[in-house]
Amino acid sequence: MTLLAGPQLEALMDAGLVEAMLDRDLQTQMCGVELTLQRVERFVSAGAVDFDNKEREVADTEAIEFDSSGWVRLESGSYLVTFNEIVSLPPDVSAIARPRSSLLRSGALLGTALWDPGYRGRSQSLLVVYNPCGLSLKRDARLLQLIFIPLSSSASKVYAGAYQGENL
Repeated sequence: MTLLAGPQLEALMDAGLVEAMLDRDLQTQMCGVELTLQRVERFVSAGAVDFDNKEREVADTEAIEFDSSGWVRLESGSYLVTFNEIVSLPPDVSAIARPRSSLLRSGALLGTALWDPGYRGRSQSLLVVYNPCGLSLKRDARLLQLIFIPLSSSASKVYAGAYQGENL
């Protein structure tokens, strides 16, 4: 697998690959881009997943507010996080994400899905806090690194699912 890096990544960044970055220099790493925390939500209902999405029900959530210093304190459990940045993938690029090691070393993981070619949106991920003492996150914390994978050719079909344009 080849990852986009260096001049190739910079050229795509200049073309709008990732928008609304808080600090492009800080967030651009050797092999990808870090996404930052916009909001955290707790789950308040069950979800349902089926084969063809005809009976799919995404779990309801409610926002957890940051305190006056910009921090949110999370107990052990699962949460939905939304990122500040808007990702716009061209038809010849896909992306996957990995949590930053600081998050792992604090007892938490991010569950992510594949970013398909053609996807555009302000993405969300599952945050699972395993640390029995909890986790504190500050607004705009860098949580994950998105890595970009060039396809051997443009995709014949680009993403057109329910999450296209999410949270814009």
